[in-house]
Amino acid sequence: MEKFKGSKQAFLKYWIPLIEVLKELGGSGKPSEVTDIIIEKLKIPEKEVEEILKSGVSRVRNQIAWTRMYLVKSGFLDSSKRGVWSLTEKGFQANLTDEDVYNCFQEIRNTLSQKNEILKPKEAGHTEDDDQEDVLEFIDYRTELLNTFKGLSPDGFERLCQRLLRESGFEQVKVTGKSGDGGIDGVGILQVNPFVSFDVLFQCKRYKGAVSSSQIRDFRGAMLGRADKGIIITTGNFTSDAKKEARRVPPPIELVDGEQLVKMFENLELGLKPKKDYDLDYDFFEDFK
Repeated sequence: MEKFKGSKQAFLKYWIPLIEVLKELGGSGKPSEVTDIIIEKLKIPEKEVEEILKSGVSRVRNQIAWTRMYLVKSGFLDSSKRGVWSLTEKGFQANLTDEDVYNCFQEIRNTLSQKNEILKPKEAGHTEDDDQEDVLEFIDYRTELLNTFKGLSPDGFERLCQRLLRESGFEQVKVTGKSGDGGIDGVGILQVNPFVSFDVLFQCKRYKGAVSSSQIRDFRGAMLGRADKGIIITTGNFTSDAKKEARRVPPPIELVDGEQLVKMFENLELGLKPKKDYDLDYDFFEDFK
């Protein structure tokens, strides 16, 4: 996809890899899983992955999400909003070239333009200063929620994570807030059933970038002999090496990135007021024209 490098449609370079990864996964996958595999397959440097937009969202991850939107519009991916990206039959059969990708993109843009659905600059996060490529940023409640997390004080974010763990079933959750304690911000107990429980240590990171593997190792070192499980909660994300490190040796460390954090607040309806909305299904009305 060198053709799209440096262009205003730079995100199109992820179009074919996204389809290929979903095929390898059997046709569907979690967004974070698919994104991580694309990053690894394309050998995108960690420095590039950690490049952040003004809202604190990773540019690379945002572009891959934007690619998914266009693949849905073109019929290659299912439009399901259940937190899983899945191929349609058209997607399974696809064997695209760069030219095919660009033509699909132009066709979608023309169709959206005719229906007056082109994203407005504010919605896309585009500014006049972006002369190298579009800053394709989704401005919705998820972005606003993540920005709210990042705007909290360190103490406030720790207490918010304490509340989240309590709402998720943890007991005796305490924020320790001790400096020089290996990055441990709090403790708690996860009661699985009347006979089984785990002592848990957690760490809270208000990050815009990525948590590295060395930070995972430091946290594990502080955990040894003190807990059965660890949790690191961040508003940013984790490098591929960090994810591997978390699973490498015991004690196990669960990783919660910004995307997962938002989903947890959604599921608990914590700090969010639910509402119902609709998108117009233009295809439905075609038979009535």
